[in-house]
Amino acid sequence: MEPHYFFPPARAYPLNRFLFALKSDDAVRARYLGDPEATMREAGLDGEAIAALRDLDRDRLVACGAHPYLIFMAGLRLRMSREPTSFERF
Repeated sequence: MEPHYFFPPARAYPLNRFLFALKSDDAVRARYLGDPEATMREAGLDGEAIAALRDLDRDRLVACGAHPYLIFMAGLRLRMSREPTSFERF
């Protein structure tokens, strides 16, 4: 049986740290929305992670080692920032 959960590999630390920042840090999220490419490069993300994050492709991000919770929450916070009237604040 395949394990349901896996621990992210150490190589995915920059990606998970960036997803956490998108989820938690208003300033990082605002910079990302203004210039996503520069913000991802500043975070030290590699080409595959940048491509997956650009499309917010959950499966590709998981394959890059991203934690599924961080993918979900970063995506939710980005949508809340782009469309603030369509979500309740929590």
